[in-house]
Amino acid sequence: MSRASSIAILVLLASLGIGATYLLQHTSAPRIAAEQRLIDSRNLLDLLPAESYDNQPLEQPLALENTGLANSTLLGGYLATKTGQTSAVLLRSQTLGYEGSIELLIAIGANGKVLGVKTLKQSETPGLGGRLADWPNTWLQAFSGKSRTEPADNGWALKKDQGQFDQMAGATITSRAVINAIHDALRYFDEHQQQLIGSSAHE
Repeated sequence: MSRASSIAILVLLASLGIGATYLLQHTSAPRIAAEQRLIDSRNLLDLLPAESYDNQPLEQPLALENTGLANSTLLGGYLATKTGQTSAVLLRSQTLGYEGSIELLIAIGANGKVLGVKTLKQSETPGLGGRLADWPNTWLQAFSGKSRTEPADNGWALKKDQGQFDQMAGATITSRAVINAIHDALRYFDEHQQQLIGSSAHE
């Protein structure tokens, strides 16, 4: 076999290999993307009871990117509905903790009450503020059922600051940051309920 023939065969085999790899990646991409969406969905939506919505909330994003609030920034949000009616709003909130930024997911029911809070990202001190990332999280569960007016504004603080909430042990700054971010989210929801859900949050 001549050298030219050998080179031609090698080029052909390489081309076939590249083509097969591309075809495999191209056909696998939608499945991989779908699996990633499912993982993301489970991670984000485990704040909501499964029976509380029948849509795909991650496919109904809210236009809230980089909305600055008093103590935090809304990075985005999602709408959960059941039989066409809003059942919850999920707000992605970013605030500054002791070591750096903290990103929370705050689920608020159509009645304006917190359904749950989950930490998505944080860089707080391990064993102290870093416990914010634990899931389920006993400290964060204390906010479930709270609203903008329950407690009143001055109650949205640590007990050591004459508020109504305990702090995570050894994590005062982290605790304050999270409390303020949740209160921010509730104020935003209350003030923009018509825009967010199309009706009064307290009906």
